[in-house]
Amino acid sequence: MVGSKSEGTTVHAEADANSLDRATQDFVAARPQLFGIAYRLLGSAAEAEDIVQEAWLRWQNADRTNIVEPTAFLTTVTTRLAINLAQSARVRRESYVGPWLPEPVDTGPDPQLGAERAEAVELAVLFLLEKLNPVERAAYVLREAFDYPYKRVADILETSEANTRQIVSRARKHLAAERRERVSPADHRRLMEVFLAAAQKGDLAVLEDVLTADVVSYSDGGGVRGASKIPVIGRPHVSKYLAAFAPRFWPQSEIRWVEANGRPAALVSAGGNAVALLSVDVSVEGIDRIMWVMNPAKLLPYVASLSG
Repeated sequence: MVGSKSEGTTVHAEADANSLDRATQDFVAARPQLFGIAYRLLGSAAEAEDIVQEAWLRWQNADRTNIVEPTAFLTTVTTRLAINLAQSARVRRESYVGPWLPEPVDTGPDPQLGAERAEAVELAVLFLLEKLNPVERAAYVLREAFDYPYKRVADILETSEANTRQIVSRARKHLAAERRERVSPADHRRLMEVFLAAAQKGDLAVLEDVLTADVVSYSDGGGVRGASKIPVIGRPHVSKYLAAFAPRFWPQSEIRWVEANGRPAALVSAGGNAVALLSVDVSVEGIDRIMWVMNPAKLLPYVASLSG
């Protein structure tokens, strides 16, 4: 009898180990998608990692016996956790010092962050998505980046399919109203090179030529760096602002071309330390959004993640 009890215990232990191995495999396979969803909803790689870790804990503790589609279960858990965190993050960001910009990620090795389409990953799009409520953001991301059917999105958000279609439509219209037609990656890089050269020289004429009339420059220093605490708006103001700080900012700086969020960006360093990641949003009319990520809490993890 003792022998059979021991054997039974061993069988149960092996079954538990096999179950956890399988659960781990399922989670690892889904992980890029889970991170991609959470990052797009939160605009923060650090917060997205926290959400993915929480999803893993819930997956470990779940009764997985009747879960037929692990990725579907994990996606639902991750999305709902991210929506909840986004709702509290919105309150925190109201007290953020100066403009808030998303935390950049290196998309060189994985341009889509686990998505079906490289959608809703550019810094400018994440910045605009922040103006939507978290449920609208989630519906847009699941549909547009991950190509989930409306019915599946509706199930995750616990609403009707008709309502989900309306939510996604509103989000699309919001982005379309805020963003003109984009240019090709090659044109984006070319115009950014012209802009960067002009910014370094403080060349007003060239700056005014490449900037749109309603251009906005955002500097996210998080209250730590000496960044402008308000957006600079309009071609004349932005040009003069860039020209004014050119002599102080650029002479000691080194520039490295990198990729951030699927677009070319410039990493600016001084004395071997990164001080800013410069990213621009380029339409067919010119540069209409300039983003300076200077907050060390966002900048340094990005620099550390750069490959090579």
